[in-house]
Parts: sequence; C-alpha cells; structure tokens
Amino acid sequence: MSKFKIDENLPIEVAKLLVGAGFDALTVVDQHLGGKSDEIIADVSRAEGRALVTLDLGFADIRTYPPSDYPGLIVLRPRRADRTNILSAVNRLLPLLTAEDVTQKLWIVDESGVRIRS
Repeated sequence: MSKFKIDENLPIEVAKLLVGAGFDALTVVDQHLGGKSDEIIADVSRAEGRALVTLDLGFADIRTYPPSDYPGLIVLRPRRADRTNILSAVNRLLPLLTAEDVTQKLWIVDESGVRIRS
C-alpha cells in the first residue's frame, strides 16, 4: 500500500481522505516542514518512501524531479485551486490509487483525467 506526503499547499482534508481510504498519509505541516524548500520536501518524501501530493507545478518538471528517482509525484492541477475542487480531484484519484502503483511515476491530475508518466 502506498504512503503519501501531503504538501502544505493542500487542505488537511486531503490527508484525511487518503487515510479514510486506507492509505498512510502525513502532511508536511504535521512533520514541521512547512516553509521548507521544494528540494527538502522532495528529499524527505524520498527518504520516507512517500509519494508527494502537491499543487506545485515545479514537481512536474521531470528534469528537476525525474519520476524514476521518487516514490511517486502527484501534481493536482484543478482549474481553480479552492478546497472544493481540490477535494473533488482527490476523490476522483482514490480508485486509481488502489489499482495503480505510483512508484517512480509522475501523475498529473486535472478535471479531464489523470496523465501518468514513468
């Protein structure tokens, strides 16, 4: 079962949805990593074996963050980054997380679907 790190730019309910679906999810804030650089967040996620869930489009740059180097990168790209749209995107994502392995992949999630890149 995959483990996740929820970036500070996402509502706490994202972690609650993942935990409620049976996943292990910790937030950046829970671990006192709020305000740390993307590189530190990426390194901690990798060291803990946690896929990072974020709104930060920088993590979709495969030159900087090659998917093969990480336990998974999930970048949420809702049209509007409000709580309702973010939680809707995560709810659409949950069934896929039980069926697909996120390891060493970049997932881009928007209203039209999920794109997965190895």
